[in-house]
Amino acid sequence: MEVEPSLSDSWHIYNAEEYQPPIWKSYLYQLQQEAPRPKRIICPREVENRPKYYGREFHGIISREQADELLGGVEGAYILRESQRQPGCYTLALRFGNQTLNYRLFHDGKHFVGEKRFESIHDLVTDGLITLYIETKAAEYIAKMTTNPIYEHIGYATLLREKVSRRLSRSKNESRKASVANEEHASVEKISSLVRRAALTHDNHFNYEKTHNFKVHTFRGPHWCEYCANFMWGLIAQGVRCSDCGLNVHKQCSKHVPNDCQPDLKRIKKVYCCDLTTLVKAHNTQRPMVVDICIREIEARGLKSEGIYRVSGFTEHIEDVKMAFDRDGEKADISANIYPDINIITGALKLYFRDLPIPVITYDTYSKFIEAAKISNADERLEAVHEVLMLLPPAHYETLRYLMIHLKKVTMNEKDNLMNAENLGIVFGPTLMRPPEDSTLTTLHDMRYQKLIVQILIENEDVLF
Repeated sequence: MEVEPSLSDSWHIYNAEEYQPPIWKSYLYQLQQEAPRPKRIICPREVENRPKYYGREFHGIISREQADELLGGVEGAYILRESQRQPGCYTLALRFGNQTLNYRLFHDGKHFVGEKRFESIHDLVTDGLITLYIETKAAEYIAKMTTNPIYEHIGYATLLREKVSRRLSRSKNESRKASVANEEHASVEKISSLVRRAALTHDNHFNYEKTHNFKVHTFRGPHWCEYCANFMWGLIAQGVRCSDCGLNVHKQCSKHVPNDCQPDLKRIKKVYCCDLTTLVKAHNTQRPMVVDICIREIEARGLKSEGIYRVSGFTEHIEDVKMAFDRDGEKADISANIYPDINIITGALKLYFRDLPIPVITYDTYSKFIEAAKISNADERLEAVHEVLMLLPPAHYETLRYLMIHLKKVTMNEKDNLMNAENLGIVFGPTLMRPPEDSTLTTLHDMRYQKLIVQILIENEDVLF
């Protein structure tokens, strides 16, 4: 894992000329420095049947009382022992707070007593002592950490947002041919993800709401939470990081962060198989660029093509288009010079929708659409479909709207392409909507309703959207 500058370093680099950096709260960092250090109590004899992944701190089968005596009341002292009552089960005996604490110890290639997994017993004990000490000394402080977050202090963010926006404008004027993503990356290279997100939100025309994609993360060197500004304590897994935008926060703080994720292009490695909202926010577009580019190409040379969307292109050529988008993004060349068969482009567009981790018609709304399709009265059915459409996330709604406008144009050329709304419903039903549970029986049962929903959307595009 690469060594990264701390957030405080990033603020210092960026703000040295014009702004005062926010004050990171060092109380928890000071407590970590004060925490007891681990003291391994070595067994003076060689223990038979000692597990190969334990060292001389293993004392064999001894009682709790014997373990307590061996620790000698020394803060941070620890030993490992085998349980008298359950042979084959191992216990960490640790001295902290003038008492001996006993923890069931496990090993699966790494050592652990809870969620965190460690390479060595020494690291496990070190992290445990830090956590115990901080939670003992600062329980009330930790409980209140999220009540006055720096994240919501917009004074400094507003100033930086204006400065970054000016830089973005200069970059755009200097190089109109450069992509928006590259300009943003160049402008905010040295600032924290918090400020970057503030700047992009200000400059973003398509400000769709997006939740953060937090994952447990181990930070190298001291790191501070970008929500509460407090130190992230411990040796490993000190907090969580958004894998889409890079926001670093405590696990407990992540529950309070608003749904304002602004994905960073350098973290989005591909176009296909990427969450729809993540992709449009990363590229600052209204819809996925794949949809816009493919539909533009299809409408330019394919609306009269017989069996459009029903006829399949060569799979290997469709995969080539997919790789071109993943590699080149909006610069991908799908022109007739490269792909003269328009069915390759239609195939690439359908593949994009099939590869979405969350379908255009989301799992959350799937059952509601199916129920709407079952309504026998046409007017009531149309009203029900409209109500469910309003539940779609904005980026999904906009993508579906744009696609339906396009498919309506396809049906207007039915005399040449032989594709009406029902035919397109058969093609796009299972492409745009999938049941939440992976059940072949459910899929087969719902196919006619999937077809009907897409047919209704196409035929009533002007009313529903």
